[in-house]
Amino acid sequence: MADERLNVNPTRMQLTRLKRRLATARRGHKLMKDKRDELMKNFLELAKENARLRSEVEEALAVVYKDFEKARAVMSSEVLEESLMYPKQGVKLSVSRRNIMSVNVPVFDFTAAAEERGNLLPYGFARTSGELDGAMAAVTAVFPDLLELAAREKETQLLAAELEKTRRRVNALEYVMIPRLENTIRYIQMKLDENERGSQTRLMKVKDMVLNDAHSYAERLREGEDVIGR
Repeated sequence: MADERLNVNPTRMQLTRLKRRLATARRGHKLMKDKRDELMKNFLELAKENARLRSEVEEALAVVYKDFEKARAVMSSEVLEESLMYPKQGVKLSVSRRNIMSVNVPVFDFTAAAEERGNLLPYGFARTSGELDGAMAAVTAVFPDLLELAAREKETQLLAAELEKTRRRVNALEYVMIPRLENTIRYIQMKLDENERGSQTRLMKVKDMVLNDAHSYAERLREGEDVIGR
């Protein structure tokens, strides 16, 4: 792969054009490497933060599941399902975008449809247990972290995809395009040098022929003068 070259005519115009392409490719390679390094830095930081947030969310959800299991143990399934069947508080989710190294990542935000705290629980307290109240409160508390975790997960996926794409472009420039351009430029330069040496050789031969003809003419001229003089 590194020994390959482009199929072009070995002319000075092509040499100039390929040198410009090589300079552009090298600048692009440097920019892509800088982008790759910055993406890798952001990705590692995001992965670390994502792992921390996931751990916190999993711990909070474990508490939620434990409270629901306790509520299920002291309440019948029918009463539990009936209590949670018609929620009184809705959630409006909005999605915006922010740019990280030319990657648009989602940002989630939500607002509750009911502002009153009393509207949070969709059931009365006569037939329900305190464990169900604790589970509902825990769900409400962990919901913002769940949204943030979802946004971070998507952001991690998008950055990973962009990082892989950038890495492939860097490798293509570094190991394919730039070596091909360099090999082609060397090939054209070698051909042009060969043509120049061939031209110089022909000029020298022509010069020798001209000098020989001039010398022969001068000899003949002198011989003619000697004959006339005698």
